[in-house]
Amino acid sequence: MTSSLVFFDGVCNLCNGTVQFLLKIDKHRHLQFASLQGETAKKVLPVYQISPGKLSSIIFIHNNKIYTESSAVLEIFRVIGGLWTILYVFKIIPAFLRNGLYRLVARYRYQWFGKKDQCMIPSPSLQSRFLD
Repeated sequence: MTSSLVFFDGVCNLCNGTVQFLLKIDKHRHLQFASLQGETAKKVLPVYQISPGKLSSIIFIHNNKIYTESSAVLEIFRVIGGLWTILYVFKIIPAFLRNGLYRLVARYRYQWFGKKDQCMIPSPSLQSRFLD
Protein backbone atom coordinates (compact mmCIF):
# COMPACT_ATOMS: atom_id res chain seq x y z
CA MET A 1 0.00 0.00 0.00
CA THR A 2 1.09 3.55 -0.71
CA SER A 3 2.09 5.84 2.16
CA SER A 4 -0.48 8.49 1.09
CA LEU A 5 -3.93 7.10 0.36
CA VAL A 6 -7.12 9.15 -0.04
CA PHE A 7 -10.42 7.36 0.51
CA PHE A 8 -13.40 9.16 -0.98
CA ASP A 9 -17.12 8.62 -1.61
CA GLY A 10 -17.03 7.22 -5.13
CA VAL A 11 -20.61 8.16 -6.02
CA CYS A 12 -20.49 11.76 -4.73
CA ASN A 13 -20.07 14.41 -7.44
CA LEU A 14 -18.33 16.82 -5.02
CA CYS A 15 -15.94 14.08 -3.93
CA ASN A 16 -15.19 13.04 -7.51
CA GLY A 17 -14.58 16.66 -8.46
CA THR A 18 -12.22 16.99 -5.53
CA VAL A 19 -10.30 13.88 -6.62
CA GLN A 20 -10.02 15.26 -10.17
CA PHE A 21 -8.67 18.52 -8.72
CA LEU A 22 -6.16 16.69 -6.52
CA LEU A 23 -4.96 14.64 -9.50
CA LYS A 24 -4.22 17.88 -11.36
CA ILE A 25 -2.34 19.62 -8.55
CA ASP A 26 -0.43 16.58 -7.26
CA LYS A 27 2.42 17.04 -9.72
CA HIS A 28 4.78 14.71 -7.81
CA ARG A 29 2.17 11.95 -7.62
CA HIS A 30 2.23 11.70 -3.83
CA LEU A 31 -1.37 10.53 -3.59
CA GLN A 32 -3.22 7.37 -4.48
CA PHE A 33 -6.99 7.05 -4.29
CA ALA A 34 -9.58 4.45 -3.36
CA SER A 35 -13.33 4.72 -3.07
CA LEU A 36 -14.95 4.08 0.28
CA GLN A 37 -17.18 1.58 -1.53
CA GLY A 38 -14.24 -0.50 -2.82
CA GLU A 39 -12.30 -3.55 -1.75
CA THR A 40 -9.29 -1.58 -0.50
CA ALA A 41 -11.51 0.30 1.97
CA LYS A 42 -12.99 -2.99 3.19
CA LYS A 43 -9.50 -4.35 3.86
CA VAL A 44 -7.63 -1.27 5.11
CA LEU A 45 -10.09 0.81 7.13
CA PRO A 46 -10.96 -1.82 9.77
CA VAL A 47 -7.24 -1.91 10.66
CA TYR A 48 -7.72 1.71 11.80
CA GLN A 49 -11.03 0.92 13.57
CA ILE A 50 -13.03 2.74 10.90
CA SER A 51 -16.08 1.22 9.31
CA PRO A 52 -15.80 1.02 5.51
CA GLY A 53 -19.41 2.23 5.42
CA LYS A 54 -18.40 5.63 6.86
CA LEU A 55 -19.26 7.58 3.73
CA SER A 56 -19.62 11.01 5.30
CA SER A 57 -15.91 11.79 5.46
CA ILE A 58 -12.85 11.83 3.32
CA ILE A 59 -10.27 9.60 4.95
CA PHE A 60 -6.56 10.11 4.43
CA ILE A 61 -3.86 7.71 5.50
CA HIS A 62 -0.33 9.07 5.40
CA ASN A 63 2.64 7.16 6.81
CA ASN A 64 0.24 4.87 8.72
CA LYS A 65 -1.51 7.77 10.43
CA ILE A 66 -5.19 8.36 9.73
CA TYR A 67 -6.92 11.71 9.22
CA THR A 68 -10.63 12.39 8.74
CA GLU A 69 -12.86 15.34 7.90
CA SER A 70 -11.17 18.75 7.74
CA SER A 71 -7.90 17.39 9.13
CA ALA A 72 -7.72 15.00 6.17
CA VAL A 73 -8.20 17.84 3.68
CA LEU A 74 -5.54 20.01 5.33
CA GLU A 75 -3.07 17.14 5.58
CA ILE A 76 -3.58 16.28 1.91
CA PHE A 77 -2.61 19.82 0.91
CA ARG A 78 0.42 19.67 3.22
CA VAL A 79 1.56 16.41 1.60
CA ILE A 80 1.06 17.74 -1.94
CA GLY A 81 3.44 20.53 -1.05
CA GLY A 82 4.33 23.68 -2.93
CA LEU A 83 2.08 26.67 -2.46
CA TRP A 84 -0.74 24.34 -1.37
CA THR A 85 0.93 24.01 2.04
CA ILE A 86 -0.25 27.57 2.76
CA LEU A 87 -3.73 26.12 3.31
CA TYR A 88 -2.36 24.19 6.29
CA VAL A 89 -2.53 27.47 8.21
CA PHE A 90 -6.25 26.71 8.70
CA LYS A 91 -5.11 24.05 11.16
CA ILE A 92 -5.03 26.86 13.76
CA ILE A 93 -8.83 27.00 13.62
CA PRO A 94 -10.16 24.66 16.31
CA ALA A 95 -11.15 21.27 14.92
CA PHE A 96 -14.71 21.51 16.22
CA LEU A 97 -15.25 24.62 14.06
CA ARG A 98 -13.52 23.22 10.96
CA ASN A 99 -15.30 19.89 11.30
CA GLY A 100 -18.65 21.56 11.93
CA LEU A 101 -18.42 23.25 8.53
CA TYR A 102 -17.09 20.05 6.97
CA ARG A 103 -20.01 18.02 8.36
CA LEU A 104 -22.54 20.57 7.10
CA VAL A 105 -21.22 20.25 3.54
CA ALA A 106 -20.95 16.46 3.91
CA ARG A 107 -24.56 16.19 5.07
CA TYR A 108 -25.93 18.07 2.06
CA ARG A 109 -23.35 17.16 -0.61
CA TYR A 110 -25.71 14.90 -2.58
CA GLN A 111 -28.45 17.54 -2.57
CA TRP A 112 -26.12 20.38 -3.53
CA PHE A 113 -23.77 18.60 -5.95
CA GLY A 114 -25.57 15.40 -6.94
CA LYS A 115 -24.75 11.74 -6.91
CA LYS A 116 -23.68 9.16 -9.51
CA ASP A 117 -25.22 5.71 -9.87
CA GLN A 118 -21.80 4.07 -9.64
CA CYS A 119 -18.22 4.88 -8.68
CA MET A 120 -16.11 6.69 -11.23
CA ILE A 121 -13.87 4.61 -13.45
CA PRO A 122 -10.45 6.22 -13.92
CA SER A 123 -9.06 6.64 -17.40
CA PRO A 124 -6.27 4.22 -18.36
CA SER A 125 -3.68 6.97 -17.88
CA LEU A 126 -4.82 7.47 -14.26
CA GLN A 127 -5.51 3.86 -13.34
CA SER A 128 -2.18 3.42 -11.57
CA ARG A 129 -3.24 6.11 -9.07
CA PHE A 130 -6.38 4.19 -8.01
CA LEU A 131 -6.77 1.09 -5.90
CA ASP A 132 -9.84 -1.17 -5.99
